[in-house]
Amino acid sequence: MVKITQRILDLISLDGKIAVVTGAASGIGFATAKLLAEAGATIALIDINESAGGKAVKQIEDSGGKAQYFNCNVTSNTECRETAKKIHKEFGKIDILFNNAGVIRRKNVLDLEEADWDLTVNVNMKAIYLLSRYVIPIMIEEGKSGSIINTGSGWSLKGGPDAVAYCAAKGGVLNMTRAMAIDHGKQGIRVNCVCPGDIDTPLLRGEAKQLGVNEEEFLKEAADRPLNRVGIPEDVALAVLFLASDLSKWVTGTFLLVDGGGLA
Repeated sequence: MVKITQRILDLISLDGKIAVVTGAASGIGFATAKLLAEAGATIALIDINESAGGKAVKQIEDSGGKAQYFNCNVTSNTECRETAKKIHKEFGKIDILFNNAGVIRRKNVLDLEEADWDLTVNVNMKAIYLLSRYVIPIMIEEGKSGSIINTGSGWSLKGGPDAVAYCAAKGGVLNMTRAMAIDHGKQGIRVNCVCPGDIDTPLLRGEAKQLGVNEEEFLKEAADRPLNRVGIPEDVALAVLFLASDLSKWVTGTFLLVDGGGLA
């Protein structure tokens, strides 16, 4: 039996790294924060749900990881700036940024209210701009390196029904990722996008309610893909770990589709 070499372990290890995860109190964000902590990173969890954030920290710490919660509305310029400063002061650097916070409103352009358009675009796309604006200088100052992973969607690559604002935002996230990779590659910062398909999270289950359909039937339909199941948060977390680690050290400006073959 071939043993995993130390070189391979070193490539996947995040020992000594500081990772910032947004939308970290539940779903994909929490699963990723937990996995990155298992790989050795210290996690700065960002969310607006203080109670859930505190529970997430405890779960990570109970599993032997290190984490701290930071309350931040990622659509606020002021809060993103101050939170980045707090994380920098607390940990001395930032190595990994997983821009994951997201919302969805399942409506077409005729039914969608302007406030819901603004919320969807701001949380899914503007938040990436805001937090990256304050984290990238820290990455440059402290190490001239870093890995930024943005959460896109299968709908970054194609349109979907009754989700016009979400499709617009996620399409923007993918091309924004490419532009960021071009701008900051010379500073040693890699920027990539993970594009999940349907993942069993509160966000996905909430879509059924928005559409007025039976939740179990909605999930059954979502499982109709080559791998014959709905994704789980850890499926995406594993992809993020790859993009955060040195396993992908020459990968930037691209996307990793994690959808069980749905788009195929």
